Amino acid sequence: MIPGQFEYHRPASLAEATGLLTELGDDARVLAGGHSLIPMMKLRMAAPSHLVDLQDITELKGIARDGGEIVIGAMTTQHDLIASAELGAAIPLIREAALLIADPQVRYVGTIGGNVANGDPGNDMPGLMQCLGARYELDGPNGRRSVAARDFYESAYVTAAADDEILSRICIPVPAPGHGYAYEKLKRKIGDYATAAAAVLLTVSGGRCDSASVAMTNLSDTPVFAAEARATLAGSDLGSAAVDAAVAAALAAINPGEDNRGPVAFKQHVAGVILRRAIARATDRAQ
Repeated sequence: MIPGQFEYHRPASLAEATGLLTELGDDARVLAGGHSLIPMMKLRMAAPSHLVDLQDITELKGIARDGGEIVIGAMTTQHDLIASAELGAAIPLIREAALLIADPQVRYVGTIGGNVANGDPGNDMPGLMQCLGARYELDGPNGRRSVAARDFYESAYVTAAADDEILSRICIPVPAPGHGYAYEKLKRKIGDYATAAAAVLLTVSGGRCDSASVAMTNLSDTPVFAAEARATLAGSDLGSAAVDAAVAAALAAINPGEDNRGPVAFKQHVAGVILRRAIARATDRAQ
């Protein structure tokens, strides 16, 4: 199928883009890399009358360090995330996850903002941003506001962003030096969404876990920040009993549905296996 008719807009500034959204109202949709929206338009699952393309807005691109945070413009591509030496040194977990998204052709065009903003439960970056404790900056007619990634996702394709707001920047705290990290993902083939994925971030000293963070992807209508799993790991020796308890807590927090990636029981099993691998790899990397 092909999309329905629409008018195309290509603003040169963020202010112009937010002005268009205010003017056009519910009939307008923002276009970033297009890998989520265009397929939905082809299937007539989305039928906007106006597309507001953000490609020419340079202020939405780039990666910079700002004190204790890494700030990433929403139109920064997955390839840019992989290629950034500064980002790779500060938060290597992002590069690890970006390398597992789709294929190189998609990563050259797909953006981090598009990945996190549309609320697709299968996208990799939303859960990762929850694990990292990121916050999103939203620009609209009333100015800029900040929303924690852990509070942003309400249900499948429904987020805390208003219709006239644009997600402009992602701000991520730089983890402590020597932290352990891992992103584990099982998918049916290259380019597919995860059957299950897990992000883990932790710090270790004196043989005990000082802090931990766990998030799961494509196992519910929203990314799952596994707060109970984090609490179980923090303060533990990361031994088998602590890992068993953390996996049990994470499995209690997910709610997978049956689809062409497998039945519910299979997804729950895979989620446990993937999370164990992520915890083990993060532990090995912690210094």
